[in-house]
Amino acid sequence: MSRSTAIVFAKEVLENIRDRRVIFSAFFFGVLLAPVIFALSTTMTSKRIVQTQDEPLKLSVSGESRAPNLLAFLHENGVQATAVEMTADQAMQAVRTDQQEIVLIIPEDYGEKLRDGKSAPLELVVDSANSQTAGSADRARRLLEGYGRQLAVLRLVVRGISPEVIRPIEVYTLDVATPAGRAALFLGMLTYFCFMSMLVGGFYLAIDTTAGERERGSLESLLAMPVSRAELIVGKMLATAAFMAVSLLLTLIAFGVVLRFIPLEMLGMSANFGWKVIAGVFGVMLAFVPLGAALMTVVASFTRSNREAQSWLSVVLFIPLAPILFALINGTKATVTLMLVPSLSQHLLATNLIRGDAIPWLHVVVSAGTTLVLGALLTWLAIRFYRREAILG
Repeated sequence: MSRSTAIVFAKEVLENIRDRRVIFSAFFFGVLLAPVIFALSTTMTSKRIVQTQDEPLKLSVSGESRAPNLLAFLHENGVQATAVEMTADQAMQAVRTDQQEIVLIIPEDYGEKLRDGKSAPLELVVDSANSQTAGSADRARRLLEGYGRQLAVLRLVVRGISPEVIRPIEVYTLDVATPAGRAALFLGMLTYFCFMSMLVGGFYLAIDTTAGERERGSLESLLAMPVSRAELIVGKMLATAAFMAVSLLLTLIAFGVVLRFIPLEMLGMSANFGWKVIAGVFGVMLAFVPLGAALMTVVASFTRSNREAQSWLSVVLFIPLAPILFALINGTKATVTLMLVPSLSQHLLATNLIRGDAIPWLHVVVSAGTTLVLGALLTWLAIRFYRREAILG
């Protein structure tokens, strides 16, 4: 770094630090707010799942006198049955309006069909769109299906037929997932929040050092200084990159702290997010910082005011975030080809670190090399743009 570039870098950093409103917006909303919201939502979700599994299942039953054996089976399996008298329409209305959570309707011909060896109907009224009762509805469905299988076995035994007849295949699941691997599925949005925080950390500085200078009319005096335009724009981008790196590091540290208070162990998971993993994720994502700083600088350089720059960057910054959302939805796995895609490659490498999986060095080299080369190309484009006199227009 030349002395002129270092002076420009120091100037931009100091000016941005003095703007407390910008610092508060970048570091509070970007660094602290995302981990706190993530921790609160994850904690509430995990506690709700545990409560659904451990608490007795509450079930309203209409026509319970028609199936005493079924009720005995449900009681043995921890179900608290409450007698109600409802038609199917009434039960659906009650569940829809949250007057009842789950209603089991036993029709009048239930016992008769069982005695005749036919399929006996049962109606389970649930609201699958209600996340509060979805877990209980699944438990109730599994219990009823289990009772049905039990009756099927008894019918075969009475007829002198081995129950193995209806089980031609026995499947044994051998789960190789580690607690950290299961937690990685639960913590999939962590890298998305890190990228968002990193970009927000440099967002305002990239605008202020380009469109802000033009709007205030101070750009012409800066260009008249005995500093080459290449050194000037590189110094500005380095300041933006520095704030992005600090924002990323603080976000990772914040996640490392809040994850210690999330009860993942209750779900058979463990957060593999110690200091070594934090350092690894920071190193992997750091390669994106020059690219992000150059991208924001180039886009903001084409605008003439802060408002216009904010409008354009709000749209453009979705470009590096979109591949991450795509990977989260589709469960994308890391390949050498995908390492050619900036942001996506860093997300995949960081996810593997959180899972505790080994990362091939070829993946790291391709990811960092491609991202840094693209960042260098955008930096060259910004330098070319600042060398044109049209920048003052």
